[in-house]
Amino acid sequence: MNGVRLHYVAGGKGKPVVLLPGWPETWWAFHKIMPALARNHRVISVDLRGMGSSDKPAAGYEKRVMAKDIVDLACYLSYDKVDIVGHDIGAQVAYAIAANYPQATGKLVLLDVAHPDAQVAQWPLLPQLGTFGDKIDDAHPFAWWFAFHQVKGLPEDLLEGRAYLEQRWIFRYLLKDESAIDARDRSIYAAAYNSRDAIRAGNAWYQTFSQDIADYASYPNLAMPVLALGGPGYNRLKVTLTPKVADLRVIKVEGSGHFIAEEKPEAIIGYLEDFLKR
Repeated sequence: MNGVRLHYVAGGKGKPVVLLPGWPETWWAFHKIMPALARNHRVISVDLRGMGSSDKPAAGYEKRVMAKDIVDLACYLSYDKVDIVGHDIGAQVAYAIAANYPQATGKLVLLDVAHPDAQVAQWPLLPQLGTFGDKIDDAHPFAWWFAFHQVKGLPEDLLEGRAYLEQRWIFRYLLKDESAIDARDRSIYAAAYNSRDAIRAGNAWYQTFSQDIADYASYPNLAMPVLALGGPGYNRLKVTLTPKVADLRVIKVEGSGHFIAEEKPEAIIGYLEDFLKR
């Protein structure tokens, strides 16, 4: 699709729902909610460009380019319009699909992350005094890895064959319940990002943020129904989306960290089923 080969996992029958995961995960991020959704929907969980078993090309990691990957996939699967659920980097791609291909977008669900905007470029290089520890301070998040992933080559040198080291820290920092991503899950994600190519490609999603911010400035407001479910990202979702979306519902998922689909699968299934059948 769009010059790359994409891997996806699909099941169920009914109206199509496309699931887009984020870093440092793969399609497996949705494995807890896919069986329930598949009772009433055709569920398609995709490894994005650069992720998992999908191709990892040298370029094309701007979210508007990745959006075309997914729209082309939907067309290949004979769907003129799909509902889209995105988490993290996948949420950014999902938003870019809705902004650039509204005719192909039914309903949009964003999990804990909005599209990069001008505010992201102003995030501090240093944490505010007394706010940075092993667990995220929801009011003062410190996303140091956004800067680390801008560096080309060094992360590959440091993390090749040892991706679990960075992932272990990220999961500890961003999860409220660390058992929600268990040893099997972690081995899957570590294996997916252990190679130099995988580390390079995952970092490339962050290295396009400056272009993504410039693209976002030209995007129209969204007219389709949008549901935003937030853990630590709740406040940013509300502030960012309110002026851009006419039909918006933002919900705080209580007790959840960043990885909502894995920490609170039953709650997410309930929210999604209610929203998608409206």
